[in-house]
Amino acid sequence: MLVVATAGHVDHGKSTLVRALTGMEPDRWAEERRRGMTIDLGFAWTALPSGRTVAFVDVPGHERFVPNMLAGAGPVPAAVVVVAADAGWMPQSAEHLAALDALGVGHGLLVVTRADLADPAAALAGARSQLAATSLGAVEAVTVSAVTGAGLDDLRAALDRLADRVPVATPEGPVRLWVDRCFTVRGSGTVVTGTLGAGRLCVGDELELAGSGEVMRIRGLQQLGAACDEVVPVARVAVNLRAVARDRIGRGDALLTPGRFRATDMVDVRLAGAPVSELPVTLTLHVGSAAVPVRVRPLGADTARLRLGRPLPLVVGDRALLRDPGRRYVAGGVTVLDVMPPPLRRRGDAAARAAVLGMLDGRPDAAGELRRRGLARVTDLVRAGVPVTLAPVAGDWLADPEHWLRLGDRLAAAVAEHARTHPLAPGAPLEELRRRLDLPDRALVEALVRPPLRMVAGRVVAPGAASLPEPVARALALVGDDFAAHPFRAPDADRLTAVGLGTREIGAAVRAGALLRLTGNVLLPPSAPQQAVRVLTGLPQPFTLSAARQALDTTRRVAVPLLELLDRQGLTRRLPDDARVVVN
Repeated sequence: MLVVATAGHVDHGKSTLVRALTGMEPDRWAEERRRGMTIDLGFAWTALPSGRTVAFVDVPGHERFVPNMLAGAGPVPAAVVVVAADAGWMPQSAEHLAALDALGVGHGLLVVTRADLADPAAALAGARSQLAATSLGAVEAVTVSAVTGAGLDDLRAALDRLADRVPVATPEGPVRLWVDRCFTVRGSGTVVTGTLGAGRLCVGDELELAGSGEVMRIRGLQQLGAACDEVVPVARVAVNLRAVARDRIGRGDALLTPGRFRATDMVDVRLAGAPVSELPVTLTLHVGSAAVPVRVRPLGADTARLRLGRPLPLVVGDRALLRDPGRRYVAGGVTVLDVMPPPLRRRGDAAARAAVLGMLDGRPDAAGELRRRGLARVTDLVRAGVPVTLAPVAGDWLADPEHWLRLGDRLAAAVAEHARTHPLAPGAPLEELRRRLDLPDRALVEALVRPPLRMVAGRVVAPGAASLPEPVARALALVGDDFAAHPFRAPDADRLTAVGLGTREIGAAVRAGALLRLTGNVLLPPSAPQQAVRVLTGLPQPFTLSAARQALDTTRRVAVPLLELLDRQGLTRRLPDDARVVVN
């Protein structure tokens, strides 16, 4: 299906032309027919010579109804610019063309109507010169008379050729259906209409209402007045929503594939048109069928930050326009460069941001986004309209390769610094490293750990971290002399204090394997279990706790936890009468 919007000055014959082509009445309201002008959006369709269908979004031409015109033209890929032969180029012709140019509409036709009333040559030449300097460029032109029927067959053929030139939309992408009409049908409930530009709609699908996140289910679909189970782009579609009140949705809302878009109230954009420095602080942004007030913050010569009056589901590369409703003129076309812009808090941030935006062209690029951001979530980029083919480094986090290497170097330096300043600590805590590297997720710290660094019990340990500081090593040597004379006599608190082994020093020695800590804070040399087994093997089997204590030349305080350790290690076995045997 070819979907086109009409454009042109009021009373230049847009609706009459659509009526002559389709045999349908595009003006829906009695007031429109009484006044002889289109006030709101009208829709009609017909078959072309090739058999394909063309659907018209007929828009109002009066200057007071330009917002209605933009709601219809915004989501449409092509336009038919209508100029009357007996009137020529007029003010609303210029504003409609400026709007189409701002929206980046690059496909269309020029139709000169009322050829039966005046020689169309002058109107044709004037209109061609106006279109040539816009995104439409040198479009094909047709001269017609809706009254006599002259030129209508040529127009139908030209519409077929236009359909060949319009790019084919993909039904595999996400749905973003901008609502341009909403009404209630008795017995069916709420129905919305819009132009489906991408994605696929099926009866039973769930869609998300932009802004609120409310999930709505499709009860029924209509295309060209006929019920259907599925609609693919590009198409005019009516969507019957199940159990949705009429006041919960309206023009300017959007129905979305769940989880595929991010509603944002702040975007960085490039503006084509009036100089950014000359723009009013407050304008209206028209995108899709939505019109929202925005506050403009100039950044560069042609770049600005827009603060939207309400969040919209925008993506990188979206085209929109800024309009001053008070002065009734199009300020310029907008290309969305960033839907997740960074805050501008410090002096110089705006100038630096302008320099970055100056290098962007509005084409989604995952590698470029990562170069600028360093890190980004897959879901955030996808919702911003950026296709992702790269593999995450951790979870759904993506990283710029160079930035990732620098983070690895910084992690190694941070771990080494922690080891120097905390020589008795068992490594650097993950959360501390996350803060030092200013990372948003601890999983990124874990993913950065690579040899010779290693993870031990939630900490990152530097190479050589098992070696002990010199004061601790000297204190252990003194205790070692005690163990050499009596290997199973644990030093008491006074002795530990005397040699300089406090709580932190003992912890470091235990982690390094230089001391064995038993239940009750009993400290022995690490070889104590093997030495004890050799002694106990020489006792008559089975043996009692008392016999073991005497053979080991130690106290009950040491013997009980030591024998329990030997039981756990399978070196001894405890019998029902509490005696033990050595397991060979």
